[in-house]
Amino acid sequence: MFLRFLRYSAILIALSFCLQPAARAETTGKGQDALPKETLIVESGGKEHRFVVEVAASEQQRAMGLMFREEMAADHGMLFVFEGEGDRYFWMKNTPLPLDILFIGATGRIVGIAADTIPYSEAVIPSGAPARFVLELNAGTSARLGMNVGDTASSPSMKVE
Repeated sequence: MFLRFLRYSAILIALSFCLQPAARAETTGKGQDALPKETLIVESGGKEHRFVVEVAASEQQRAMGLMFREEMAADHGMLFVFEGEGDRYFWMKNTPLPLDILFIGATGRIVGIAADTIPYSEAVIPSGAPARFVLELNAGTSARLGMNVGDTASSPSMKVE
């Protein structure tokens, strides 16, 4: 009985050491450090606005998104790339940053903007129209730069139709 207790204790201790780095990476937002970065341009009102975006193209990368991130430079963002165009649904669970979420169709046109989202909210944020790409920026960016539905976005990962 005592040997069985020791064996289970050793297994639990080993598991805790294995799981701690992953948990720390998730809670500090460092699980996404390896994402590729590229320049994305939004054309709005005759002006070009450039952003350095992290590209989340896999299901796992998209699921993590900007969760647990506590800050992001003003000219940075995250681009979510999906296989095809469709209705998209986002939420802010585990996301401390307020964001603007721009839904972008397969042609590169912005089809919806959810401005000033609420950190940690579990409310569903729908695209409102089919989207192939989703761009997350710091809250207030789209209003400050005058971005609107109908404006266009482009980047190397957005092979627009």
